[in-house]
Amino acid sequence: MSQPTTLSIRRPDDWHVHLRDGEMLRAVAAYTARQFARAIVMPNLVPPVTSVEAAAAYRDRISEWAGPGFTPLMTCYLTDQADPDEIARGFKEGVWAACKLYPANATTNSAHGVTEVRNIYPALERMQEIGMVFCVHGEVTDAEIDIFDREAVFIDRVLAGVVRDFPGLKIVLEHITTAEAADFVRDAGPNVGATITPQHLHLNRNALFAGGLRPHAYCLPVVKREKHRLAFRAAAVSGSPKFFLGTDSAPHPRHAKEAGCGCAGIFNAPFALESYAQVFEEEGALDRFEGFASEYGARFYGLPLNEGTVTLERSSVKVPEHVGTSDADLTPFHAGQVLNWKLAG
Repeated sequence: MSQPTTLSIRRPDDWHVHLRDGEMLRAVAAYTARQFARAIVMPNLVPPVTSVEAAAAYRDRISEWAGPGFTPLMTCYLTDQADPDEIARGFKEGVWAACKLYPANATTNSAHGVTEVRNIYPALERMQEIGMVFCVHGEVTDAEIDIFDREAVFIDRVLAGVVRDFPGLKIVLEHITTAEAADFVRDAGPNVGATITPQHLHLNRNALFAGGLRPHAYCLPVVKREKHRLAFRAAAVSGSPKFFLGTDSAPHPRHAKEAGCGCAGIFNAPFALESYAQVFEEEGALDRFEGFASEYGARFYGLPLNEGTVTLERSSVKVPEHVGTSDADLTPFHAGQVLNWKLAG
């Protein structure tokens, strides 16, 4: 069977992205906006986005640099003191689309995160009542737990209890990295979904040490064993509406990645769709790519599907070693590699 030379899909959305702020926002916003109509924007700024007013102001800054035709969907950073009334107000006013759980000190700028999930039960109760989505960074932070096991332990210790206690709450387990996560989401009720990143679809933990220490393969949750990659890769291409696109694109300046204590995060926005398309092609599942990229996430969030399309062309494209500006010098995912698809236009 001949391979298609073009692939046109309904314009997709990114259900998990970090756009940062200031000079970094100015450098990266357009990469996301040229591909995606909407994006769930993470709130882990300094200070974190915990008020309706801060979220609205951040949304305006994003819109300024992303340009017309792109809608940032804002999230509330949950703390132990999360106010259910403030959350409900922001949701009613159309400022917040979701709330985000960062376990305290789990990842970048999460020091103000939640120390014990029961501290936010009043907020989760209100979110369940009003139909607001709960986005979850699913890792425990206990020092005695191996970093490669933190997602699976979180599911057992924390997430299973939340799903039991709030059966009507919409929950997105973000950037899944394990077979346990794929199984949990698949077997849970219809209110539980998951996002999957391009880097986790492509990389296993060998990538961290290929010929030396590779800081640009370091993200949180860390990439895992090959058996895990294969398990959630199968989930991504399965056609299940529980699994949808969320890049977790997380830019850090090159000097902050290539450091004695390098930052966690992979900047995949410049070639995100190309990266995903390559996976779906390798798995013989290009016919399921549109659902994963453009339909399942919107339906989970209860939002209309986008109008218009984007087109990918079968054409070799070499990813540059560096992108950005002098103040935001960035190494993109797949730097120096050749991808098989190119976003047209």
